[in-house]
Amino acid sequence: MLKDFRDFAFKGNVIDMAVGIIIGAAFTTVVSSLVNDLLMPLLGVVTGGMDFSERFTVIAGKAGNYATPAAAKEAGATVLTWGNFITATISFLLVAFVLFLIVKKVMGAFKKEEAKPVEEKAAPPAQEVLLSEIRDLLRNRPL
Repeated sequence: MLKDFRDFAFKGNVIDMAVGIIIGAAFTTVVSSLVNDLLMPLLGVVTGGMDFSERFTVIAGKAGNYATPAAAKEAGATVLTWGNFITATISFLLVAFVLFLIVKKVMGAFKKEEAKPVEEKAAPPAQEVLLSEIRDLLRNRPL
């Protein structure tokens, strides 16, 4: 049983997958930082500083004019925080777009690598060609 577990745990595919997951987790922080620290502020400038995360609707409870969703929840109102959903959707679309661009560049690099011409073998010397022709003629000759 222990041998079976060792064989399973240390297969090449399992190790490769573990390395991929670890690198993916580290890469997630880079992409999240790119989106949250660079792209979202630029989007805020383009939209005139509009912050969707503070957008909400009171759907039940004490009606009133609340400044934030937290204030409405504190007063006992049931709040639909649709602005958080919009913010999360925009963030998702930006992350997906950044990943698309990165994958496209990486795949393009792989295609360029594959497209490199394979070095052709030099033509054999003339006497080898001639000997090959003679061999083929002798092989095809009737006995």
